[in-house]
Formats: sequence, C-alpha cells, structure tokens
Amino acid sequence: MPNVKLQNYLHFHFIVFVWGFTAILGELISIDALPLVWYRMFMASGFIYIYIYLRKISLKISTKLLITLCIAGAIIALHWITFFAAIKVSNVSITLAVLSTGAFFTSILEPIFYKRKLIWYEVLFGLMVICGLYIIFNVEGDYFLGIIYALCSAFLSSVFSLINGKIAKQYAPSMISFYELLCGVGFVTIYLIGVSFLGNENEGFSMAFFQLSSTDWVYLIILASICTAYAFIGSVQVMKYLSPYTVMLTINLEPIYGIVLAYLIFGDSEKMNPGFYYGALIILGTVVLNGIFKNIKKIKRQRS
Repeated sequence: MPNVKLQNYLHFHFIVFVWGFTAILGELISIDALPLVWYRMFMASGFIYIYIYLRKISLKISTKLLITLCIAGAIIALHWITFFAAIKVSNVSITLAVLSTGAFFTSILEPIFYKRKLIWYEVLFGLMVICGLYIIFNVEGDYFLGIIYALCSAFLSSVFSLINGKIAKQYAPSMISFYELLCGVGFVTIYLIGVSFLGNENEGFSMAFFQLSSTDWVYLIILASICTAYAFIGSVQVMKYLSPYTVMLTINLEPIYGIVLAYLIFGDSEKMNPGFYYGALIILGTVVLNGIFKNIKKIKRQRS
C-alpha cells in the first residue's frame, strides 16, 4: 500500500497547486469579482451535478439541512467575492498571504462553534499573526483595500469551514458541495436581479454581463471545472489515504505555490517590498506551528 499512499500524496500536492492557480485565474479573467463568482459557482454546480448523476448519489435532504447549506452557500459566495475583489484591487501575493490568516480566525471561532475552551498557544499564535499583518500593512499601505478584502475573505472562509465541519462527516461531500454552490449562485443571482431592477446595469444583469471574451470563457471553464469541481472531488478522495496532519501541512503550500506562480507569470507587478515577505513568513510559519501543536496534542490524546 505504500505506493498507493505516495500516489495520493503526489495527487494532493497537484490539487493544492491547482488551488494556488485559482488566484492566477482571478487576475487573468477580465470581469469583476461579482460576475466572476456567479459564473464560477453556476458552472461548477453543473459539473458537480454531472458527477453526482454518473455516480448515482442521492440528492434527498431534510429542510433543516437545506437551510444550513443555503447559509453556507451564501458565505462561500461572499468569501469568493471578497477573495477575487482583493486580487483585483491589489495583487495575488497580497491576497494569498493575508488569506493565510484563516487559520487564526478558525482558532478564535472554533471554541465558540464547538463550545470548548480557548487554548493558550492559539492566543500566542494569534498575536504572531497580528504582528505579521502589522508588518504587511506598514510596508504595503498602498494595498490597504486589498488587505481588508482579503481579511474579510479569510474570516468568511473560516466560518464556512466550521459550518462544513459539522455536516461533512454525515453526508456525501459532493452532495453538500452541489447544494452549497447552487444556493450560493442563487444568492448572487437575487442580488444581481435586485440591482438590475434598481437601474444599476453596471452591477446587475445586462447584455454586457453575458458578453465575455473567448479568453475569459476559457479561463472560467478551467476555474469552474478543474479548480473547483475536480479539486473538491479529488481532495475528498485522497483524504481517505492521508493523515489530517499531512493534509494540513500540504494545504499550507497553497499561498507559496500561488505567490511563486504569480511572480513567474506577472513578473514585476508581483514583486513586493522585502518587509512583505517577512510578514507573510510570520503568518505562514504560525499556521504551520499551529498544525504541529494540534497534531502533537492529538497523538497524546490517542495514547492516553
């Protein structure tokens, strides 16, 4: 079985690389964050439905679960909107570095969601993350709005993961994802229809909304199919063979992959002040240390 484990480990690295490429596509696609997210969720829900249909996975759920998934769908929609908005007003490097604070938000929110005590090292790591953010704010003040959007995105991502953590173990992940994406695109659609009725054609549905360049269509198809539908289904599959600790450490490579890719593709526009990299390293290092401490604690609990 070692070969099977190695194959899944390498597969997961590729999936994390694909997640890092999502930010690159956000920069390459010319449309604004709101229509970008609408197209992503609409197309990805279609791709996942095809997977569900072929695998004959049941879509029957209770009303209570549907309400929960609708809330989660709205949150993930807002997460992606603020994520791509951050990229549009700043750049990929800023967005991915600040997005790493999601682990910090989770450490604060998890005790509230799961009604447990706050752990001392989570407070310490939280202060370290704040130091890293302070350095980035100081040296990259011109990207203030992008940093704020990315912080909002990280917070929403944390809330979404905590909601999913309570339901993912009980139901098929592909079914959960399908409803969340469908509800998310419904949430964005209602907003777009609303602003259209108010006469704001620049933000709502219009002829221009559906008139995309061929390049944008290609990038959107890649984003919805490979970076969303495939990456989600593939990550669920490989997690059957990898330990949570391995998964956590590998996911932390996403911003590194993304920042390196951004520099290679966009060049000088992604070159940051040295202070930015110090701040980003503090945030990423804190995330890794938090995972190591949690893994040690889990091993001790299993042995006792």
